[in-house]
Amino acid sequence: MKRLFAAASLSVLMLVACQQQQAAEPAARSAAEAMQASNGVSGMAPAFTLVDAEGVQRSLADYRGKTVILEWSNEGCPYVKKHYTGAMQALQREATGDGIVWLTIISSAPGTQGFVEGETARNWKTRFNASHTHLLLDPTGQVGRLYDAKTTPDMRIIGPDGRILYAGAIDDRPTNKPEDLEGANNYVRAALTDIDAGRAVATPYAVPYGCSVKYADEEQPA
Repeated sequence: MKRLFAAASLSVLMLVACQQQQAAEPAARSAAEAMQASNGVSGMAPAFTLVDAEGVQRSLADYRGKTVILEWSNEGCPYVKKHYTGAMQALQREATGDGIVWLTIISSAPGTQGFVEGETARNWKTRFNASHTHLLLDPTGQVGRLYDAKTTPDMRIIGPDGRILYAGAIDDRPTNKPEDLEGANNYVRAALTDIDAGRAVATPYAVPYGCSVKYADEEQPA
């Protein structure tokens, strides 16, 4: 009798644990989905128009029907310098070679780290051997705030239908050390591989890391 009672008790405990696990899984999924939604993933990319380094107006709407990458940058940021030792340029070449539009955005306010204008903006691409499609200037920070860009770098991938498919960190090594590029999981490259294969992006959001975007009228830590 005692054995039967013990077995029955164990079965009840296992059933309760199973039910708790099943209840927890949807909650975990909901939390992850809420986090992604709060960061604009799967939402429609906000429309914007900015002037590029050459003084030409560029609108996101101009590239509807194409995959677009947005990259927030700041040449004085050590995290940006890490990626511009060659890794970011290589990814830019891969993407633009596949017909993807790559828009590098500088949201640094005048007088802050990373701000560029005039000839400095025009020769930015040459100085860094970059392969972006256009360098866009956002000195008021309007577009950066519109996309809730927090760091440099901070990345977005926008699908041909205008939906944000990836947002956040460039990779999974949140340091400013170039040697940490070796073996890192580049979320942007991985997302592009998923998109090219016609499947859902496996990691649609990752917490961004780097220097804070130097928005106007904001005191921010480096």
